[in-house]
Amino acid sequence: MALSRLEQIQEMLKSEPADSFLNYALALEYAKINDVRKAIELLEALLARDENYLGAYYQLGKYYEQLDQKNKAVETYQNGASIAQKQKNKKALGELNEALWMLED
Repeated sequence: MALSRLEQIQEMLKSEPADSFLNYALALEYAKINDVRKAIELLEALLARDENYLGAYYQLGKYYEQLDQKNKAVETYQNGASIAQKQKNKKALGELNEALWMLED
């Protein structure tokens, strides 16, 4: 039987448990099966290890929004925007600022 994407990523993580992209991908797979709390847990752990993994901030903020944790979402977007500015990543900065703006609306 073929492994699901979730299982494939879990297998890859066995040899590279600290791989930021694989941990990010695993979180997205959990969100796809509606386990948003597990996705949040994984993204929080990822950012604790690698605060510069920019893509995680937007997703984490969105998951907080899904659970009606507006303050955590705002804080996450703000932290991500700060990292995006340091990295001079205008696209990510724009997306994070737009997410913030939408929350404040």
